[in-house]
Amino acid sequence: MLHHLPRILTAEQVLAIRTQLEAMDWGDGGATAGHQSTRVKANLQLGSDAPGVRALGIPILHALEASPLFLSAALPRHVFPPLFNRHDAGMAFGMHVDNAVRQVPGTASRLRTDLSATLFLSDPGAYDGGELVIADNYGEHALRPAAGDLILYPARSLHRVEPVTRGSRIASVFWIQSMVRGGDARDMLFDLDTSIQALTATVGDDPALVRLTGLYHNLLREWAEL
Repeated sequence: MLHHLPRILTAEQVLAIRTQLEAMDWGDGGATAGHQSTRVKANLQLGSDAPGVRALGIPILHALEASPLFLSAALPRHVFPPLFNRHDAGMAFGMHVDNAVRQVPGTASRLRTDLSATLFLSDPGAYDGGELVIADNYGEHALRPAAGDLILYPARSLHRVEPVTRGSRIASVFWIQSMVRGGDARDMLFDLDTSIQALTATVGDDPALVRLTGLYHNLLREWAEL
């Protein structure tokens, strides 16, 4: 399931991150691409070991922890430290699929990429093109959300970044290993959780809601990997 999570970062947080990014030295994004991706990737990126990159990711991780919608949709077990990329005019990232496993920088740990995430840091009026296009069984979805918005989608999805024709498109990208490996199971849990929340707001305490909540937790108990 594809999720558009609005306002993960506030305008002030986006501005603070963008201000720091402007002072950094960007390198070739192909340095972190996989075998197939490197042939279609043309962008700039900050290396995970670049000074200040890890610190820039901290407010993003805190914002994710404070987002009920992200927690419900992703059921995160591990979140890859956020990376930052930039597409200037003429740059794009052709159709590809993300690597199934990522080595966490500076550690011996590996992360299974169940979900991919793109956090937009440029206002859509500041650039042309640059749509994130995600393909699924229902076709292709082209996305250019507001700065501070997050797009969360299955990492198995084919996706691309359309060529930027004006300005610069800056984003943070990262991956999530979920407690629930299966995408169908995650989607069902998300639908159940959001339905329970909506009913709680309108019905209040009700024995049926208690049973539904119990069902949610029992399914999560059955499917979660810790």
